[in-house]
Amino acid sequence: MTDTSRRRLRRGQAFAFLMASAALTAVAPAAQAQTADLASVDDAADGADTADIVVIGTGQTRSVSTLLPSNLDVLPPGTSVQKALNFLPGVSAQSIDALGVNEQSLSLQVRGFNTTHLGYTLDGMPLGDGAYNNYNGLTISRALISENLGRADLATGIAGLSIPSTSNLGGALTYFSSDPHKDMGIAANATIGSEDSKRAFVRIDTGEHGGFSAYISGQYSEQDLFVNQPAYNKSTGKQLNAKLKYQFDGGTITAFADLSRTNQADDAYLSKEMLGRLGYDWGGYAPNWQGYLDRAYCTVTAPTAPTKCVDSVLPEKRADVTFTNGQILRNDDLYYVAGDFSLTKNLSVHGQVYHHKDKGAGNNFITGWSTQGTTSTADDIPVQIRDTRYTIDRTGVIGSLSWQLGFNQLEAGFWVEDNVSSAARYIWTNVTGPFSLAQFLEGQPNTAQWVQRTTWKTEQFYVQDTVKLFDDALSVDFGFKSTYAKSDAQAMQGIAKSGPPASSQFASGTLVAKDNFLPEVGLRWKIAPGHEVFASYAENMAMYQGGFKLGPQSVSQAVWDVQGKTLKPETSKSVEGGYRFVSGQLQASLTGYYVKFENRLLQYNPCPTNQQQNPGCGNSFHNAGSVTSKGVELGVLWKPAPWLSWYNSASYNKSTYDQDLNWCTTTCVIKATAGKQQVDTPKEMVSSVVTVKQSGFFASLQGKYTGRRYYTYTNDQSFAGYFTADLGLGYDFGSFGALKGAKVSVNVTNLTDKRYAANFDSSVFAPDDASGTILVFHSSAPRQVFGTISAAF
Repeated sequence: MTDTSRRRLRRGQAFAFLMASAALTAVAPAAQAQTADLASVDDAADGADTADIVVIGTGQTRSVSTLLPSNLDVLPPGTSVQKALNFLPGVSAQSIDALGVNEQSLSLQVRGFNTTHLGYTLDGMPLGDGAYNNYNGLTISRALISENLGRADLATGIAGLSIPSTSNLGGALTYFSSDPHKDMGIAANATIGSEDSKRAFVRIDTGEHGGFSAYISGQYSEQDLFVNQPAYNKSTGKQLNAKLKYQFDGGTITAFADLSRTNQADDAYLSKEMLGRLGYDWGGYAPNWQGYLDRAYCTVTAPTAPTKCVDSVLPEKRADVTFTNGQILRNDDLYYVAGDFSLTKNLSVHGQVYHHKDKGAGNNFITGWSTQGTTSTADDIPVQIRDTRYTIDRTGVIGSLSWQLGFNQLEAGFWVEDNVSSAARYIWTNVTGPFSLAQFLEGQPNTAQWVQRTTWKTEQFYVQDTVKLFDDALSVDFGFKSTYAKSDAQAMQGIAKSGPPASSQFASGTLVAKDNFLPEVGLRWKIAPGHEVFASYAENMAMYQGGFKLGPQSVSQAVWDVQGKTLKPETSKSVEGGYRFVSGQLQASLTGYYVKFENRLLQYNPCPTNQQQNPGCGNSFHNAGSVTSKGVELGVLWKPAPWLSWYNSASYNKSTYDQDLNWCTTTCVIKATAGKQQVDTPKEMVSSVVTVKQSGFFASLQGKYTGRRYYTYTNDQSFAGYFTADLGLGYDFGSFGALKGAKVSVNVTNLTDKRYAANFDSSVFAPDDASGTILVFHSSAPRQVFGTISAAF
């Protein structure tokens, strides 16, 4: 994008912002939420007014909030549901892009636990641990088109025994796809916006016929990077969802399919030192290939390189230079078939079989000598391609039995999954010129750095009893789960012409995380009409992570032989309690919690931050002590008028390390970390959502303050707190003629154009960073504007 076109776009954004502000001040904005027992939350989600944004977990023994699809109105169509959770108490959802679908930058923090320490499911099917370069699942944006969301339940602290997850040391996100509609129809929308954004969505429902109903839907999206890189900067997404449901006397059978193809241009990770020199929008040299070559010659060792080097001039440094920041590709095929059957009046059974296959790649231009495999030096250039490949092939079975016996609701269930994942890094030394990396590279790579294949076996069983007494005024649930997770990693030769050298090859080895008794107990007491208190306690264990960045098997064989038998799985013990109040105009929820996170696995890496995946430089993992988290969360809804409401949340979290850190690289040094705030964990967060809906007009304004976040264990480096706002407004024309509905809307993300450090790369956290040179954060997107037209037939 040229400077002129960028200025025009910014002027358009400013105009849209002024128009939106004028419209908003003409009405009283509001947010509407509904409090309901989660036992009937499906009805709440289906029958709620379209202004409803959240259901508070009345009747639950744990802290649970349910997000309804109408909350997405404040954000552009296609926004990841995970990003939409950002306004809930205790939640920090980060992403560099307005839609929250960029794979590398999507992160989540809930009560001091990060993305990979939470649990995720879709319609009861496990989605893995949410890690980038995932080995056992996929993100919700690749599993479900956002328009097909039925609801999302967030347990902020204690997930519940039945969730099929081996990563939920903290809470869990359980997503549910919407059911097919009872009536035949077509719904569609189209969006255009900043950075040449385009998106289209269509859904076709068959209606119900003899108990059968189904829908098929698809979306296509594209958007350019917002940073200063005018070529090779496009991200695209293609996705298909289909769901079939058959209801009959005594049961329901459901089938679901998801096909997702994502292809994303990536942004650079920055350091604080780079930010001071280069600003938030530093990008690649593309399409200036010669300019990139001139500077790449300065960083390689070759006979002709010194004479061709054209060195960087401040504020740019040699290490800053790249042609692009790479391309992320993910192809996912996901399916399940589930059945729910009532065997008797008081006995029911659920069964589900699922399969997920993923093929992924990360392609990057890097400095290195490409000789084309010839003796001639005429075509040698200082650029290679780094080609990182991933696969997942997993199949699982879930089952449960529920029995109502007097005032006891007994339930037992199991989850079994077999998974084979792989990760490999190849180097191509035959580069002759620039081309698009937005493709799976064909042919045989020249060399391999590492290749590893891991076989996973996961088994989980749970049993629980829920007792309801005194006309349901008092409910108590208690039970336990048993978890067994085994990962068997094998170093492989791979497909390159030259296999991985021992210095950089990953290890072969086996890890087992096992605990046969992980208890959970909870209580809920309705002390008066509209008033209830609750308390719960749970113990959890996480299986060892996989993948090439975060897993303890991504080390050299020599390191593994020393550390492998000493590692312990991470565990947590959580206590929470709270009070809820629900009346006609005012609703409130107050929760306090205490969590002990033990056997924290920490990556010790002496490598430069841009070489984090090379085990040859001494990368290792160790159990590094415990973290204690204490906090309080508040949510308040005020609805002074039927068309107006206002939801607010606030949270305070103190998550501190319990011990000093013995940091061992080439030597061991004690780092003063005891009592310091945990990295990437803001202490204070405050959010507010106001929404109005009247006479066809609707508007929502959402604001969020996120407190200071540290990225070093000693807290010597951090990023200050910041405030952002998002605006959505539009007009619903209702039905007329052949149209069942027609709507226009405008969404403005990052309304005040605040720039800040978005997500952090957790694999590069370090004890300290006096020079501010750790490449740790992605920059946030600027203000962006999107317009949408929707219709239903």
